[in-house]
Amino acid sequence: MKNSQPNWTKEELEIYILLLCSNADSSMTEEELSFIKSKVEKESFDKIHKEFSEDTEEESLEKIDDNVQEHHYSPKEIIEIRSNMKAIFFADNEFGMKEEYLDRIIDNILY
Repeated sequence: MKNSQPNWTKEELEIYILLLCSNADSSMTEEELSFIKSKVEKESFDKIHKEFSEDTEEESLEKIDDNVQEHHYSPKEIIEIRSNMKAIFFADNEFGMKEEYLDRIIDNILY
């Protein structure tokens, strides 16, 4: 696997998680991307979006797991990430099976 352990900041990791969430149903909408962009700096978004677009789902989950272990998230930070994930999942007013499955996987990684 290429670059299995990037050294992301917390912001970059959250961008990556949100990109994965927005792609859970195999299509990123402009609403979802706009939401993510509104939360972060453009340079960080562009860097992480490029990396995300080159990774498989398995690589993505491994990178997220590796990076979550490197950061010590407070309960408040985890709640904020989960809240942003829910906003992405419900941007199209649906919460499909793929999104629900990914939500459980990321939930297990974060906790």
